[in-house]
Amino acid sequence: MDRDGLLSVFVPHATAGIAVIETGAGSDDDLLATLHHLLPADDRWQHRHGSPGHGRDHVLPAFVPPHATLPVIGGRLELGTWQSICLVDTNKDKDNRQVRLSFLG
Repeated sequence: MDRDGLLSVFVPHATAGIAVIETGAGSDDDLLATLHHLLPADDRWQHRHGSPGHGRDHVLPAFVPPHATLPVIGGRLELGTWQSICLVDTNKDKDNRQVRLSFLG
């Protein structure tokens, strides 16, 4: 059955976020470069466990939230032509992430 509704995308990690952006044309690299500029991996952070600069990873979700709510029309995700859903995580100490999907419709 083709249903309309909302898809909730959530990443249950303190250092990750969900972005809806264009990918493949450099925007994904631009996003990471901007985050590295705004949130440098240095010793300014009060949160100090993990690799150097790890405190910035815990600030990332304030800029890239850990959730997105997206429209589903006729059973299909309705993104714009160039939009993609991206997991954003600058934490190099962890390489295993979960993403939770919930559908309301």
